Amino acid sequence: MTTSKLTAPSALIFDMDGVLVDSEPLHKRAKELAFRQVGIELSESVYDSYKGRPDETMLPEILREHGGLERLAELSRLKREFYESIEHEQQAVPGAVEFVMWAKSRYRIALATSATPRNRRAALERLGIGDAFEVIVDHGRRPRPKPDPEVFQMAMRELGVGEGECWIIEDSLNGVVAAKAAGCVTVGITTTFEAEKLAAAGADVVVESFAELRGMLEAL
Repeated sequence: MTTSKLTAPSALIFDMDGVLVDSEPLHKRAKELAFRQVGIELSESVYDSYKGRPDETMLPEILREHGGLERLAELSRLKREFYESIEHEQQAVPGAVEFVMWAKSRYRIALATSATPRNRRAALERLGIGDAFEVIVDHGRRPRPKPDPEVFQMAMRELGVGEGECWIIEDSLNGVVAAKAAGCVTVGITTTFEAEKLAAAGADVVVESFAELRGMLEAL
């Protein structure tokens, strides 16, 4: 889809990790430390394939490939503890907070994330935008994990908007696939994957920054 064919949305739905907060490297580091504790080393491509998907999907799938689920509870605990010990390093994606506040005054806005309620609350409070979103759907609501579109469908339903009225902002390939399956204009932002991969996954438009996205929306 070229930008000339885009129509202005009435609602925006944001992913969180990698879109609003630069947390993907911290989650990856915590997983690496946890897996190492149970004797598992994974390639970069494996970690990439799970970006945008919850730990409840990744951890058991990896353990099944490495002998069984006996250590799942221990692995989940280790990952959580490692992440919580380093999450203070978390930074906002440049321009994200300013864009959310700008968007809030012009559109209906929602958050649709694979993060746990605890991690979602901590991240949004750290950014100072805990009350910015009209609708929030996180892992605590138990949507099917991306690339299933359910998390976005739930957000649209609660906003009361249709797929043609909504743009979704995503950074991961699984997230882009999920957003396209939800039927919405999908914006890929290059915080986690390069532009070519986001476009190949189905993103309608790819931006390098929130300033670029704002300019695009203002031009519609």
